[in-house]
Amino acid sequence: MTPFSYRCTDCGRTYSRDEVRYLCPECGKSYRPGIPLTGVLEAVFDYDAIGAAFDQARPDWNLFCPVETAFHPPLPVGNTPMARVDRLAAELGLGELWVKNDGLNPSGSLKDRASFLVAAEARRLGIDLIVAASTGNAASALAAVCASAGLKALIFVPEKAPKAKLVQMVLYGATVVPVKGTYDDAFRLSLEYTEKRGGLNRNTAYHPLTIEGKKTAGLEIWAQAGFRVPDAIFVSVGDGVIIGGVHKAFVDLRRAGLIDRLPRLIGVQAESSDAIHRYVETGVYADAANPTTRADSISVTCPSNAHGARRAVQESGGLTLTVTDDEILSAQAALAARTGIFTEPAGATAYAGLVKLQAGAKALPSGARAVILATGNGLKDVEAPLSRISIPPAIEPRLESLPR
Repeated sequence: MTPFSYRCTDCGRTYSRDEVRYLCPECGKSYRPGIPLTGVLEAVFDYDAIGAAFDQARPDWNLFCPVETAFHPPLPVGNTPMARVDRLAAELGLGELWVKNDGLNPSGSLKDRASFLVAAEARRLGIDLIVAASTGNAASALAAVCASAGLKALIFVPEKAPKAKLVQMVLYGATVVPVKGTYDDAFRLSLEYTEKRGGLNRNTAYHPLTIEGKKTAGLEIWAQAGFRVPDAIFVSVGDGVIIGGVHKAFVDLRRAGLIDRLPRLIGVQAESSDAIHRYVETGVYADAANPTTRADSISVTCPSNAHGARRAVQESGGLTLTVTDDEILSAQAALAARTGIFTEPAGATAYAGLVKLQAGAKALPSGARAVILATGNGLKDVEAPLSRISIPPAIEPRLESLPR
């Protein structure tokens, strides 16, 4: 790893590694559950040292990592494949189109990356309990990583979390507490727990290493694209931490002198869970009134990293848009049928956004290189596609019984 410090993304104050744990001690004073986080910290490295040491022929990604490898859990996380899909690129008028398939992480989602790094930090600090709130994927990820590292996981989930994700958490050995209410209610309860009873809180953006963990997806995109910066990366957006992490990856690369520009980040939200989209469009933040969507992983009333997500979109010259549940489920089916990649509705939201953008006035130019970040495995929530398809009935075991 490379030496680093923390810097507040609001006031710019800097802190040594062990001087702070969650939010900026000054800006975080104004935070209360139910509003977007204030005082979110970012890790700032010795970028000159990274630039001097980094070798594309033998890339050492630990240069960008804020936790020593000795504390890393044994579960292999990341290094997921990125498939080039030329047929879809041609249909959409793009030069190149890639799908980064993070549904092939151990627990089936990109959120393994954040949980991995927070678990490593817990081991460094000698803390054996990690606490989180989640709609499902972050909880499954935390439970899996804790199981591999011999740590305890306490997880607060909305009572309507998909059963497949609950099964994962329980089988991994986590203590699961369903909460009567929303993700935001679970988030608030988890903060209260760690404040009064201890443990390390893994909540997204609240713990700065969640952003650093998700950053690794962006670093891999750069490498897998031939160490070239894509023109655009499409990211489904719920609480705003994934898009913030991808942005941080390319900011770090630019600070280290390894790239000279940022990719445009295109944030895609479900139509009903659109708080960040409206914030980007108007400059005024307001909660999503009724964030009910089949893409449960991005269903959020109050996005924790709303400010960081807006900043990521604006600094990258990107944009946001929304899609309907019908567009999400159609995109999920199309992506599976055309590429062999079965991603959950939240992951398909990014592709739905690309399809919608290319059909409008703000379409990417012909020949552009774009990446779709597919954030979770479709087997996480089979109920969503089952609402649109039917399983064929059984036939008698005779050839004549086959429909013609």
